[in-house]
Amino acid sequence: MSKSTWSVFVGSCALLMAALFAIPSNAQTAEVKAKPTMYTYIANWQIPREHWADMQKSVATRSAVMSKAVADGTIVGYGDDLNLVHTPDNETHDTWWSAMSMAGVVKVLDQLMAGEMSSTPNAAAPTKHWDEVVFSHYYNWKPGAYTGGYVKVAAYKLKADAPDDAVDTLSIHLLVPLLEKALADGSILEYEIDETAIHTSTPGTFMIVYVTPTPEGLDSTASVIRDSIAAHPLMGSAFGSMTDENGHRDELLKGNGVFK
Repeated sequence: MSKSTWSVFVGSCALLMAALFAIPSNAQTAEVKAKPTMYTYIANWQIPREHWADMQKSVATRSAVMSKAVADGTIVGYGDDLNLVHTPDNETHDTWWSAMSMAGVVKVLDQLMAGEMSSTPNAAAPTKHWDEVVFSHYYNWKPGAYTGGYVKVAAYKLKADAPDDAVDTLSIHLLVPLLEKALADGSILEYEIDETAIHTSTPGTFMIVYVTPTPEGLDSTASVIRDSIAAHPLMGSAFGSMTDENGHRDELLKGNGVFK
């Protein structure tokens, strides 16, 4: 393929779709479909290191509230994370919970704000705090609790000329098949592809999130992705044609969680 022909391919949505569907059937899952909307509330905290133990004390209180919410069906999962790669502006800790409705997310938020969570973070002397609400149509998990799992978050910015259904297209034909393979072989425990539900920042960002039970799972999942792209180069080209690499950011966290 000539350089000029390749440039036309990258800029053409029609040819991009052809490239996606040209990926061999064993590299994709034809049955992938959008699932009912799952909402996730993420409370981010930047805590001075000398107060990390104070922040940890609030975990039991939050977990008691959210455990009941899982049992009664209000939410489907929850957890707490510690950021392993620190930057001047990002969080050191987060708390999250997921529900199949915005009402479920808000009900738990109300309970936490009415209880110990309203005062405990202040004891930990946070220097910054911010919240996010995201949604996902592409997710899956192995039910149960995990302890000390590793959470990889890869955030991407869509190009201005990306089609409106870019996240759906990339999820169905590229991302979900790879993540399902990692879930099936035990490399990961959960994955989701998130978009912003409450736009507190510029729209057009999506996040690929997965949890692995061991450090080795980070390598094996990365290997699955690398091997698939190496075997089917159009996968990487299709992804790159819709996303702006300058908007890419990663996070690596460690935490505990529960999925119903």
